[in-house]
Amino acid sequence: MLSDMAHQGPFLAPFAPGGSAGIDAALCDRVLSIALAHGGDYADLFFEYRKGSGFSFDEGILKTASRSTSMGLGVRVQRGEATGYAYTEDLTFEAMKRAAETAARIASGGVGVAPVKVEPRELPSRYELDAFSIDEPALEKRALLERASLAALAADPMIVRAEAGFAEAVREVLVATSDGRLVFDVQPMIRFTIRAVAEQKGKRQAGSSGGGGRMTMGYFDQRAPEWHAREAARRAIAMLDAEEAPAGQMPVVLAPGDSGILLHEAVGHGLEADFNRKGTSRYAGQIGQRVASDLCTVIDDATLLQSRGSINVDDEGNEPSKSVLIEDGVLVGYMHDRMSARHYGRESTGNGRRESYASSAMPRMTNTILVAGPHDPEEIVRSVKRGIYATSFGGGQVDISNGDFVFSLTESYFIEDGKLTRPVKDVNLVGNGPEVLTRVSMLGNDVAVSDGIWTCGKDGQSVPVGVGCPTVKIDEITVGGTKLG
Repeated sequence: MLSDMAHQGPFLAPFAPGGSAGIDAALCDRVLSIALAHGGDYADLFFEYRKGSGFSFDEGILKTASRSTSMGLGVRVQRGEATGYAYTEDLTFEAMKRAAETAARIASGGVGVAPVKVEPRELPSRYELDAFSIDEPALEKRALLERASLAALAADPMIVRAEAGFAEAVREVLVATSDGRLVFDVQPMIRFTIRAVAEQKGKRQAGSSGGGGRMTMGYFDQRAPEWHAREAARRAIAMLDAEEAPAGQMPVVLAPGDSGILLHEAVGHGLEADFNRKGTSRYAGQIGQRVASDLCTVIDDATLLQSRGSINVDDEGNEPSKSVLIEDGVLVGYMHDRMSARHYGRESTGNGRRESYASSAMPRMTNTILVAGPHDPEEIVRSVKRGIYATSFGGGQVDISNGDFVFSLTESYFIEDGKLTRPVKDVNLVGNGPEVLTRVSMLGNDVAVSDGIWTCGKDGQSVPVGVGCPTVKIDEITVGGTKLG
């Protein structure tokens, strides 16, 4: 199978002008007219073609190699607050017509409107690439995984196992809307992971590292698989002698970059406008009110070049930009899709995203970032007499309605008398997102964005996202550990 995958041929864009699928403006106009024939006031078409592959390497061999392709159309019709949605994998005109009629019947009634003839719109170029990884030979990807595995095992005799993985995809989308937009985008993605397991005196600990984004294989020229392997091994070994976590209230310092996942989960979801429109978010009705320390400015920024969460266009055909959500501690806006924007009488922020053509769009984050502050990171650590330094996050749970969260840490250290000292394990951070933001007393000048590893789930749909933050001091947070503080 690997040799077959090595000769997949170049990525072909079926929805591009002159592409094999034969989708043009005239066809879109016909299908949109059918979609609005039963009284809808808005309709859109979402065409998607996706090609992907994945590889895993373990115990010195390539364990799995897979590839997939999918193509289809989702038709959405809206009438007021009602939405009809239907999709098809068959792109013949008859099948598209049936999908449009089905969606139209769900959101029918009234006189309806005639669609505006669609016209192509120009988009920004946030990940224009000269090549796609999926066009490169599969044997090159196997070689990368083997290099990572060997480097992890060679990093230290205590490393007893190394597992590496590589996933890649190219997603092509064409969006046509009844208000006259026709947009086309090709969205590449790669993601590399390495997991190392350390063992000593019967104790085992795992460490991982990875990265990627909307990039070519040139990513590995900047951050080689060996670098990730050594980092995974370092984390595993560091945690071997970690002490049990204390329990109680104490200061916590978040490391820059991936710690932004706490912001994403505990605060970001609550700023997605559908939760606020329905009144189920802690932030509902609080525009203009102080919701965080005046040090805190939170943005959602789809414009970052080649970042995992960046997009040229959202899945409703709107161009996203940088949205300021919290400014100097004051809530100034939400992330909107078309439905919520209409409800609030605003323009969409370009956050309407969907997992695939089989899913309807909803407000979703792109790259959600806590903006840098005025403090030196070393000064922040020196200010803590006794606390926890959080380096890497694992899983977590969040209640969107009130912001309560529980997060586990995969790498963390004690802070004692202003210095990082002993590693600590089994750390859980327990708190409330909005309250935690009010307890931010110092904010570093070292903001960093995650290296392309995060995927966000919501209502059964998964989309790639980026997170980011500087070094952050939270004056008090509940640390859930296994021994008394």
